[in-house]
Amino acid sequence: MLILLLLSFGGNAQQLQKTANIIPGSFRISEEEMRLYRMINDYRQRYDLPPIPISVSLCYVATAHVRDLFFHHPDQGACNFHSWSDKGPWKAFCYPKDENKKNSVWDKPKEFTPYKDKGYEIVYWENNPVDIDSIINFWKSADYFNSFLMNTGKWKGTKWEAIGIGIYENYACAWFGQLPDPYGPPMLVGESTATEYLPLSGKINEPVKPEEKQVQEGPVISREDSTVITPPVNASNTGSLKYNIIVRTNILLKDTAKFVKFYSEKGYPAAKSLVIKGKARISIYETSDRTEAMAKLREVKLQYKDAWLLKR
Repeated sequence: MLILLLLSFGGNAQQLQKTANIIPGSFRISEEEMRLYRMINDYRQRYDLPPIPISVSLCYVATAHVRDLFFHHPDQGACNFHSWSDKGPWKAFCYPKDENKKNSVWDKPKEFTPYKDKGYEIVYWENNPVDIDSIINFWKSADYFNSFLMNTGKWKGTKWEAIGIGIYENYACAWFGQLPDPYGPPMLVGESTATEYLPLSGKINEPVKPEEKQVQEGPVISREDSTVITPPVNASNTGSLKYNIIVRTNILLKDTAKFVKFYSEKGYPAAKSLVIKGKARISIYETSDRTEAMAKLREVKLQYKDAWLLKR
């Protein structure tokens, strides 16, 4: 099966080359993923922005990444949620530590799909399987994420020609590209039994191997025992809940005191460590008021873009 092929590559560059730029013909996206895509374009349409064409290549990247995040948690230590593990047909990448002029995490689409340009990603995660309305509302509420959706801020003047959506368990992500995808849109689960995706130019793609036909929804990666605790943005203010702003995730227990001291000296005297099911995180703010928490989160994100809200 394809899952076995993916997990056997490791660091073998020659094997990786053999599977690069191939999207399994049985790859499909879910109705849920398509719904999120439509919600993004509906949002853009309200402000007279053109729709972004959905891309099978970027959907494949997005699908791979949400599964990698869920099963392997490459966001360890200095690595954030844009990082990738070494458990698939791609190079492991710790973002932002590994980022430089010649080595970019945004090159992932070129690494294992036919897409020949960079892609840029936004991520969402919850402590429960994600809710579509929560995803779009959270992205719209934070300037950093909203700038991708609306081409504002850093992305003002940029024209998105491709977008990919991936949703799996606690995670969702969207990838944006400035070049059209030569392979066009993905098919939905239940559509056509075609065994290969063809470029819009009419050039035939490499034949899909029998093993690859067994994949139904993208590069499924082996499951590991993991727990993700992340932002439920649609929760109500009950007063019985606590909301913590988290700036470090899945750190080693022996490093918690060091990080607490670091953030305390940065102006967050309420910094403390939270250990949940054996996983340590650093909280710099705690409140029982969700509105207050969301306002503080927006403020914190100006300095720490990957900060998120934990409800407990």
